[in-house]
Amino acid sequence: MIITEHLHKRFGSQQVLRDVHITCRPGACIALIGPNGSGKTTLIKSILQMVIPDRGKIIFQGDDITGQCEYRAKIGFMPQMTRYPENMTIGEVISMMMDIRKDQKNRDEELLEQYQLKDIYHKRMGTLSGGMRQKVGACLAFLFQPDVFILDEPTAGLDPLSTEILKQKIIKEKSKGKTTIITSHVLSELDEMISEVIYMHEGQVLFQKSMEDLKLATQEVKLSKMIAKMIA
Repeated sequence: MIITEHLHKRFGSQQVLRDVHITCRPGACIALIGPNGSGKTTLIKSILQMVIPDRGKIIFQGDDITGQCEYRAKIGFMPQMTRYPENMTIGEVISMMMDIRKDQKNRDEELLEQYQLKDIYHKRMGTLSGGMRQKVGACLAFLFQPDVFILDEPTAGLDPLSTEILKQKIIKEKSKGKTTIITSHVLSELDEMISEVIYMHEGQVLFQKSMEDLKLATQEVKLSKMIAKMIA
């Protein structure tokens, strides 16, 4: 479970997070959505302590994460822009991460197999397309069987088949009780996967609601139409 309480963050004169409260329960698959500049990325980076909030606290599985780093081993993070050393091969990147996480013996290589990355382990990262880099990022996010997944625009650059493979993987992990937070501007891709929505605007959470509550409130079945009615 992840809980944020009274999170505030300012960069210079810009207030990026304003008293942000969210609760992410085990088994929830949550869409974190909102317009560009609404604070989504800063919230994600705060949970990962890549950004330190000015005020407030973040509770991860019952513990305040302030000054902690061990908890991050329980999070599979897939950034929107994956950056790896250009001269390293896919296989070298995967091996490097496995060496870093020697304590984690139970690995999930399902996506490696489905994306057939082992067949192209020899290819250097600098030669890969954006979609291929996304596949590497997805495989690494799931590889060490974390309790929580944070996926930032995970399907960006993926072809339709690769997108469907990733969606089914997310649904499978959700059924195991894993917590997933997904940001995406393509709302139609989220319909099958998510159980809750957090909508942010100008650094604030306008609402956090279950899909069932949104359906009842809007009488719509598509997420895009639900959101349009909620913010109208």
